[in-house]
Amino acid sequence: MSVLIPKGSSPNRDLIMLQASAMAGTDFFIRPASGTSSADWLRLPNADISIVITRRITRTVLHGGEGDDLVDEGAESAVYTVRGEMGLDEYKQVLSMFRSGQPYIHDPFEERDVKCVFGKMEYDGSEKIYTFEFIEDIR
Repeated sequence: MSVLIPKGSSPNRDLIMLQASAMAGTDFFIRPASGTSSADWLRLPNADISIVITRRITRTVLHGGEGDDLVDEGAESAVYTVRGEMGLDEYKQVLSMFRSGQPYIHDPFEERDVKCVFGKMEYDGSEKIYTFEFIEDIR
């Protein structure tokens, strides 16, 4: 696990980042925002999934004082990165979700369904390799 607390000027907003280890070779599930049944989930097998969770803090640097004041704002966000292989038919289904609103993904780390936004989507048609980035605003 890595922890990052960037320096800044007074007062500023900083982030604490926690990174979970990657989950390799697992099934990845995604469904469109309009999906309501289990049949709406698309399964992409053998995916590599990683997550970075950030926590928002406020840092006040006191010049001439005794140090920094860190205040935990209680807000978190998570960025999921998913990599793997998929065919053109699956690509078209995912592209439709990318363009149609906030999809749901299944978080294999916490075993829960997560409403998120598509931050980035990459697909190499010749190699059939994809990379997705999903962002969840936790609170």
